[in-house]
Amino acid sequence: MPSPSLVKWNPCLEPFRFNDTEVLQRLSCMAMKGQMFLVANLGTKQPCLRSDPECPHDGRYQFNTNVVFSNNGTLVDRYRKHNLYFEAAFDTPANVDLITFDTPFAGKFGMFTCFDILFFDPTIRLLRDSEVKHIVYPTAWMNQLPLLAAIEIQKALATAFGVSVLAANIHHPTLGMTGSGIHTPLQSFWYHDMDNPDGHLIIAQVATNPQGLVGKENATSEMDPSHSKFLKIVSGDPYCEKDAQEVHCDEAAKWNMNAPPTFHSEMMYDNFTLVPVWGKEGYLQVCSNSLCCHLLYERPTLSKELYALGVFDGLHTVHGTYYIQVCALVKCGGLGFDTCGQEITEAQGLFDFHLWGNFSTSFIFPLFLTSGMTLDTPNQLGWENDHYFLRKSGLSSGLVTAALYGRLYERD
Repeated sequence: MPSPSLVKWNPCLEPFRFNDTEVLQRLSCMAMKGQMFLVANLGTKQPCLRSDPECPHDGRYQFNTNVVFSNNGTLVDRYRKHNLYFEAAFDTPANVDLITFDTPFAGKFGMFTCFDILFFDPTIRLLRDSEVKHIVYPTAWMNQLPLLAAIEIQKALATAFGVSVLAANIHHPTLGMTGSGIHTPLQSFWYHDMDNPDGHLIIAQVATNPQGLVGKENATSEMDPSHSKFLKIVSGDPYCEKDAQEVHCDEAAKWNMNAPPTFHSEMMYDNFTLVPVWGKEGYLQVCSNSLCCHLLYERPTLSKELYALGVFDGLHTVHGTYYIQVCALVKCGGLGFDTCGQEITEAQGLFDFHLWGNFSTSFIFPLFLTSGMTLDTPNQLGWENDHYFLRKSGLSSGLVTAALYGRLYERD
């Protein structure tokens, strides 16, 4: 594959200019015929010299590559995947490709691939460019519940960074791969189907400049009694105040008098510390290392299900090594504590809640999954008194996962 930064080339119009480029030629003609920008993921090879100490024995590198064609079929750019996920056939490029491309219809797009979404390079470095409003994201993602289903992390990226995400996942249910979507901070159009072997075309109209959710003050929240209770707790107000001879106690003190037991359970291969979420309302907190997670909740009706509030602050070491801080409200697989963290997709439990924690990072992905692999959007997200919070009321279906997934890249 020739480097697009060095060579201006339209493979459809100049098919014989470079050998071994039949796939690029077909893609170029598709873009030209459809008069649309096209991004595709493929394997590419690049010859290297024996003098290069990294050059493989067969004299060529192989890269997991995204290519971009403009609406006239010209090869615009390419991105070579940086964070490989057990891909023995591919090499990691010596330098990180930070690739953006301009479109006449929606400004600047960035792109990366699959596992890259969890790392600083290129994801965060690209998103620091305030002109990047859209991300194109090819992926081959195996769903892992309760925290890392494909559509769940795609939506979280859109919400956290105020961008739209065009995510195309391989649809291969027998490998646990499904879940594609067009996600904006405020709405999502997705396809997730573990039963049907057929893929699906998603078409959606989205804003060229996505409206964000993070830090948006919701006018109704100030009138909301649960939000004022949250503000009181997060500001560190003592729950009981002596006024002359009388003692006035906030509700939270009563709730904390008989705090439920903490327990440990494995979730996503990590040893979480959890507390059960019992009763129609309450305030809970659970801590691990330097992270404390808090939940203030009310339930319109009780369901015969076990929910738990969990915390993890440490190095994740299975299927990749990276440091995370997580506060998660999850539905457990059964009624036993040891079922918390299991993979489930159906739930009935409804909650109006605030979930928050004293995160040591500003890179926090809000994960929000409801019954039947559906997505929901928080009412409000943001920082309050050095705590990052998620607020939601009026769930339309049962809660599977509501989590704040923080990444501490410098501790990887």
